[in-house]
Amino acid sequence: MAWSTTLLHFHFKSPAVPSLQFPHSLSKKSPIFLNPNPINPNPKPAKMQFFRRPNAVPVHGVVSRAMDIIQTSPPTWQSAILSNLVIFVVGTPLLVTGLSLSGICAAFLLGTLTWRAFGSPGFLLVASYFVIGTAVTKVKMAQKEAQGVAEKKKGRRGPGSVIGSSAAGCVCAFLTIYGVGGEAFTRLWRLGFIASFCTKLSDTVSSEIGKAYGKTTYLVTNFQIVPRGTEGAISVEGTFSGLLASILLASIGCLMGEVVLAIYSCYVNNLF
Repeated sequence: MAWSTTLLHFHFKSPAVPSLQFPHSLSKKSPIFLNPNPINPNPKPAKMQFFRRPNAVPVHGVVSRAMDIIQTSPPTWQSAILSNLVIFVVGTPLLVTGLSLSGICAAFLLGTLTWRAFGSPGFLLVASYFVIGTAVTKVKMAQKEAQGVAEKKKGRRGPGSVIGSSAAGCVCAFLTIYGVGGEAFTRLWRLGFIASFCTKLSDTVSSEIGKAYGKTTYLVTNFQIVPRGTEGAISVEGTFSGLLASILLASIGCLMGEVVLAIYSCYVNNLF
């Protein structure tokens, strides 16, 4: 009996298993902290390569390059085209009030030519001519339409009007670009450019203000009194307004570098 008990005890007694010892804390230099993901030691979030442009140009670089081109001195055809493109896009709401679509295209060509020949001061002169001329055309538009003396299409001018108004100025611009006559004639072409737009603005303002506010209108040939809006008629109100407009535009022409030329252009305007 004792032998069976001993044998039974021997059979069921299992050997002692050593206990596992875990540290209460791990060192910060432990591999678990240094490399928590041993399969991918440097995990990075996946990127959508589809939307990446390997040769993309930064926007600020494009803008900076465009500004350098616009500020080129002396002006080039490239700077003239880019400058006018920016100005015409920004100024579209104003342009459509005074010009038809074809008129805007003609004005773009005029603006490009002007910028190439005289830079931003020359463009400012032409832009001022357009703004003032458009504004006076809109004065008392309903009254002019009732009298049948208003400009067609609510005063929106087409390419014929743009070309006719700027023909003399365009000739002076081309002569300046190609240096006809040399440096000695440069000031003369500049004078002709300023005087041509002063003359045209004076004619537009005097006509539109005369049709709106002229009390007595006379024919310039025999001073016979005629109704307002008669072709070739003048009025005191219109003539005085045209004189002020030409002086104003000539003053803006001072930015082109010749104060004396701007003053002379006023006299040329009033003489012819």
